[in-house]
Amino acid sequence: MDYSNVSLFRPQMEYRRFGKTNKQVSVITLGGMRFKHGHSQPRHEIPQDTLTQATQTVRMALDQGINLIETAYGYTKSETIFGKVLNEELKLKRDSYYLMTKGNPSTAEAARELVQQQLNDLQTDFFDFYGWHGINTMELLETACAPRGPVEELLKMKEEGIIKHVGFSTHGPLDVILKAIETDLFDFVNLHFYYFFQRNKAAIELAASKDMGVFIISPNDKGGQLFNPPQKLIDLTAPLQPMQWNARFCLSHPAVHTLSFGLTEPAHFDPINGIFPAPAPLSETDERIKQQLDEQVNQVPYADFDGYALENDPSGLNIPEILRFRKLWKCYDMLDFGLYRYNMFQEKDHWFPGRFPTPENLQQIDLSQCPDEIPLVELIQETHAGLYHPKK
Repeated sequence: MDYSNVSLFRPQMEYRRFGKTNKQVSVITLGGMRFKHGHSQPRHEIPQDTLTQATQTVRMALDQGINLIETAYGYTKSETIFGKVLNEELKLKRDSYYLMTKGNPSTAEAARELVQQQLNDLQTDFFDFYGWHGINTMELLETACAPRGPVEELLKMKEEGIIKHVGFSTHGPLDVILKAIETDLFDFVNLHFYYFFQRNKAAIELAASKDMGVFIISPNDKGGQLFNPPQKLIDLTAPLQPMQWNARFCLSHPAVHTLSFGLTEPAHFDPINGIFPAPAPLSETDERIKQQLDEQVNQVPYADFDGYALENDPSGLNIPEILRFRKLWKCYDMLDFGLYRYNMFQEKDHWFPGRFPTPENLQQIDLSQCPDEIPLVELIQETHAGLYHPKK
């Protein structure tokens, strides 16, 4: 197939207006974080098997009707991979797709230098969407949005036509996300939201009130490793596959515009057509599935306690996430997902912060923020015993 004249729209895909950007984007985005060897150094040397995989993936994404490609400087080789595939392998016209990338420069000067490098790596003259990558804390929000700082410089580049729309991505807590949205500096936001993590619904609603584009990060991987679901979850979402139902759940919210899928193999594309037509609101079948999923929480003691009152607990434990992993394990048999995510806690990392529950840390929990009837320490200990794997 000749991809030089590929259309931005295909009949088997659905499209939504990406907020005030007024771009009609496919509701599935091709995420570029998971290519083979993608995170190895040096970043500009692309192995042939990586290039072959990426070229096949982009071809299939275009055939599926995907018109938004997402990457980031922090994905190491990804920008260079896409630059080669889009321009050298497939020779696509630049107006045949939308391109989003991200970076987290700390100064205006660094922003200008980084964007120029990213333009070179992606072999393009402009970005449709550029996000400040990882506004995860109030301190990072202040750094990004400081007067004469990096976001202000990105907005200057928007005036120059180098960047069409400026947004931000976040793995941070809800209060940080709301504060970032309230700055009114951004056209779009990339955040986490899916059935198994609905905490950020208020941020989506606030973004909608400001007509911002809403991009959902990792609904299949961090959304529950739904490409490898336990049998219980398969049964609960039948006749849909879990990742199909979760996508339909996300898209049932009109303010959600696109979901990032880390597609790298032909089999990854198979479930996409089962998503459409995406119901908004949920269809009768989708609502029945949701009720079945909701009911599982009532069958496990304390699974309905989310722990957000202890979000910034002096113990340093990420109590809401610990309790969420316990709920998914006990209610849905999502043990593998719990093992995967629980062991990613990092004490000094703003992407997924949290200490492990040593006896000393457990003693520091502020139990005054927890209802008396909740055996919080025991729930945390149970989760740690079931999910923790010491690093070798």
